[in-house]
Amino acid sequence: MTAIASAPPATRLDIVILGLSITSSWGNGHATTYRGLVRELAARGHRVLFLERDVPWYADNRDLPEPAYCELALYRSVSELRRRFASAIRTADLVVVGSYVADGIAIGEWVTRTASGVTAFYDIDTPVTLARLATGDVEYLTPELIRRYDLYLSFTGGPTLQRIERELGSPCARPLYCSFDPELYFPETRTIKWDLAYMGTYSADRQPTLERLLLEPARRWSRGRFAVVGPQYPEDVHWPRNVARRAHLAPREHRAFYNAQRFALNVTRADMIAAGYSPSVRLFEAAACGTPIISDAWRGLSDLFTPNEEILIAHSTDDVLRYLREIPDDERIAIGRRARTRVLAEHTASHRAVELEQHVRSVGTGTAVA
Repeated sequence: MTAIASAPPATRLDIVILGLSITSSWGNGHATTYRGLVRELAARGHRVLFLERDVPWYADNRDLPEPAYCELALYRSVSELRRRFASAIRTADLVVVGSYVADGIAIGEWVTRTASGVTAFYDIDTPVTLARLATGDVEYLTPELIRRYDLYLSFTGGPTLQRIERELGSPCARPLYCSFDPELYFPETRTIKWDLAYMGTYSADRQPTLERLLLEPARRWSRGRFAVVGPQYPEDVHWPRNVARRAHLAPREHRAFYNAQRFALNVTRADMIAAGYSPSVRLFEAAACGTPIISDAWRGLSDLFTPNEEILIAHSTDDVLRYLREIPDDERIAIGRRARTRVLAEHTASHRAVELEQHVRSVGTGTAVA
């Protein structure tokens, strides 16, 4: 992947996005992605209307109730959505429906019937979506809808895109990875509190890796300092005494968190490991702060970061302990700096905005834009 020029677009777009949430980052990574993408789209002259379902768990935890870079509207039901926003959907140049949107199937059917512009499904959870499609257990997407959307924008790249086109019938599947905001994530001098820390919502399939790559190292290295941040962890998880716990950090606190750790741990869900080419937003955020990353292994990771130069790969508890106890500080800092250089060149929200423009243009011309 190469850096993308950021010249202003030739055509300004009227865009409607129906996403899980932009107002609340509580228990989801979608808000961070939408905030960066929408802000950069607006900076490039596009008009964005973001439509979000008004639900209690986000209403009680809104850390960005009024984003300044888009028009925001909340709705309570599909019928209200249709009544209030039919004209906006019909006249928009681009309408995007995100994964995990409540009643996403009904909304997607309505959007693809109503919109006169380009329609896209933005899958921020591609491996999970595809695994659940195989069992018929997806409440926001169907194979028939995949064929109706003009674009399938995917958090997963690589061979999965060909599968979405060839097996599921998408007219056009393109990668639109997560990203970070360089104005929010950067190195700063802070007291180091932890040798290794991890941020992520609890997931049963991810927990064994967290046990192997963080909790067991903490048990075996009592002098080490560790931290886990994220909601929904069961009460029966045994946390070693040298592992600090916090249920949630607002995005405004993420930079301080990354800069207060010697190494950041990246742990990937099983479906994403199976699909490969599925980077987490936390991966880019930590790298942007210059914090060296220790990650589990998955196909496509070496396309994003060069192993041993920009990222460290761990298969076992012993690997983690060796990195934590044996890598000199100057080498540790250099790894983080090289990773930061890489993500600044390829993975900012501005890059994603330009990529989205290119994907929309490719639908109009019938040709892929590299």
